[in-house]
Amino acid sequence: MQEVRAIVLRAAGINTDVETEYALELAGARADRVHINRVIEDKDLLAQYHILIFPGGFSYGDDVAAGRIMANQVIHHLTDAVRRFIDDGKLVLGICNGFQVLVKAGILPGGDGFRQEEVTITGNDSGQYEDRWVYLAPQSPRCVFIEPGRRIYVPVAHGEGKVVTCSDEALQRLQADGLVAYTYVDRDGRQGPFPINPNGSMASIAGLTDRTGRVLGLMPHPERFVRRTQHPHWTRLAADLDPDGMTIFRNAVRYVRENLLQAAAAQPIGEIPAVSSETSPTAAAPLS
Repeated sequence: MQEVRAIVLRAAGINTDVETEYALELAGARADRVHINRVIEDKDLLAQYHILIFPGGFSYGDDVAAGRIMANQVIHHLTDAVRRFIDDGKLVLGICNGFQVLVKAGILPGGDGFRQEEVTITGNDSGQYEDRWVYLAPQSPRCVFIEPGRRIYVPVAHGEGKVVTCSDEALQRLQADGLVAYTYVDRDGRQGPFPINPNGSMASIAGLTDRTGRVLGLMPHPERFVRRTQHPHWTRLAADLDPDGMTIFRNAVRYVRENLLQAAAAQPIGEIPAVSSETSPTAAAPLS
């Protein structure tokens, strides 16, 4: 079977590209770290890949605002290429700074009536950088990265992670349209104030998806919990502990294999397979 290929975009200040590459390879993909300037120079590079990752860090020093400069690179040079990538049925993941980039580039929550200025990510309510572990509850019925019903425990590390909308109406549309991917909760699945919600995000939003369910942006770092020994209490936990961060990467690789590679392999030579915009039937159901 053809291999699953992922591209992890680098830029000055990005600092989790190696961990993200490692997580993808643990999940069974071949991952390449590529500077965003190389993609701007040759946009056809994206055609070689099935998964596009905007990793975490502080791209370009987070000058102006977190993720803004890299987002402007996408807006002015890569909007059509990224849109074509998504329209081809492929996956996009933005982690922390990458989530900020996707939102400020207008890729999340995407079109379908949302204007870019309706959703943004801004400074934490605490007024400081927050570095702690948090619980996330899946919410979206459409996001292919999510394991249904599985609450996950992963770290956050950001100074600007507060998801806000321009109005209550915009927030209600995010929720009603299934575009909220994850929310911050406590260990029992209940939303609450700081530190349960580490940044003050409206409605405890920790991640967003788009209408295809094939784009995910989240503030926490799944690539930082892909080995059991990365858990802060790993010595007190079972030896068969399944690292929660791996669920996101495994689901991405599985989706590509089942929906892109198998479909391509079954297609007669000379024909191009049609890719449905519908999500996998195994997409997560919302929690009550």
